[in-house]
Amino acid sequence: MDHVGYEAALRAKLLEEAHEAQAAPDGQLASELADVLEVLQALAVAHDMGWEDIVSEAGRKRAERGGFDHRIFLEYVDQTP
Repeated sequence: MDHVGYEAALRAKLLEEAHEAQAAPDGQLASELADVLEVLQALAVAHDMGWEDIVSEAGRKRAERGGFDHRIFLEYVDQTP
């Protein structure tokens, strides 16, 4: 499999694993999240990113936009000019 095909397969696998995590009962959630993490790490390597780069970007976005600590979710973004 070439690089483009490998990357596409990883992105598809990420969605598959995310859906499995979404549907998992509480007792299996850790296992399903571990599968999601494995795919995320493989995607990072495929794009020559270090895991630290992703964690750093997550921290930057959290500082800018906030996290889920207060259980508040953005439902939509209005992009009307």
